[in-house]
Amino acid sequence: MTDENQDGNIDEAVATEEPPQYGVGPFSIREVALAGTWLVAFVVSFFPIYGDLGEGPSVWSSGIDWVLTIGVPTVAVFLIVLRRLSPQGIRRVGSLGIDQFASVAFSVATVLWLTIIWTSFVRLASGAVFLATWVVWVEFFLMLAGVLLTVLAPFIAPFAQDFRGRPEIPAHRSARPVLPVSPRPAFVRPEPAADEYTPYADDTADAPAAAPAYGSDAPYDTDAPYAAAPAPASDAEALRDAEVDAHRTPDATADDAETTVIPLDQQDLDAGRESAAAADQPVPAADAAATEPAHARESFEHVENPSSTVEPAAATAPQHQAFWALVPEDRDIVDEIGIPVFRIGPTAWALVIEDRGDVFVVRHEDGRIGYLHDVSGVTRG
Repeated sequence: MTDENQDGNIDEAVATEEPPQYGVGPFSIREVALAGTWLVAFVVSFFPIYGDLGEGPSVWSSGIDWVLTIGVPTVAVFLIVLRRLSPQGIRRVGSLGIDQFASVAFSVATVLWLTIIWTSFVRLASGAVFLATWVVWVEFFLMLAGVLLTVLAPFIAPFAQDFRGRPEIPAHRSARPVLPVSPRPAFVRPEPAADEYTPYADDTADAPAAAPAYGSDAPYDTDAPYAAAPAPASDAEALRDAEVDAHRTPDATADDAETTVIPLDQQDLDAGRESAAAADQPVPAADAAATEPAHARESFEHVENPSSTVEPAAATAPQHQAFWALVPEDRDIVDEIGIPVFRIGPTAWALVIEDRGDVFVVRHEDGRIGYLHDVSGVTRG
């Protein structure tokens, strides 16, 4: 036996436990009583609610008061009758079941008829006449009876049987319990990339002492930390160190591209030493030209040193210093694949966090980052 068959048998067993419900034709006793109550209220509603009988206006001719006083209860009774005659027809009104809609309809109508009675008593207390006729009283008690047959019917013994043994169905989505609301996550600004800055060395031992605050009486400490600085070398020692550095051949290209030592040719060095030793002897012009360094001759010929490690300067590296920029017209900021992310215009400054030459990396005030490819006419701030 499958699970569906077991569930079907269980439903049949539960249904058989409830006693049979008897009524009038296809309608239950509660539905017949509710329909009779509405029929009397519908007929009485054509009589005048103000003034003398046959002369005053009825609820149907008093603006749109008829919509909630008698119109909505009429729709509720019509749906109850239709539910019995066509079980597969309308089963709910919005998220309300038909019985729930009937409860709301008769409750609202009862309050409105009570409002008319209350207004008449207020006018009577102020010295005027009591405007409401007997129609208002009859309608009020008839609608109150409708509340008993809809709202309180599950608690009244003769009518409670109409609500027992009904099959269970899933509730409408508007009638189901709501989901808990989760707090919105806090916005976290993206951390800058590792290559966008160079952290300073954590060297606090050699840091100079902090100066006293302005206006304080504490004297400046002139003995620390600059008192331990070495004295400058003499001119002779500086000249000797410079000469040694000039004759020193570097082992490899230095990492810093700003400083490059150009080695001298060994033949030029030997010629220079011989000319210095024989400075008091005349030197022929041919020998002088041979011993003179090539870069000092009058011909200004190009010197090519195969051992030189000088390389052309590298292309301009991207600038990571952030700055403010103002574009002359509205321009799109796109992502890596060219999809627009946001726009910047001439009315507000934009934060550029990286200058890549022909492309600016722009950060929005909400943290979004994109690329500006059109950098012409940009004003830097």
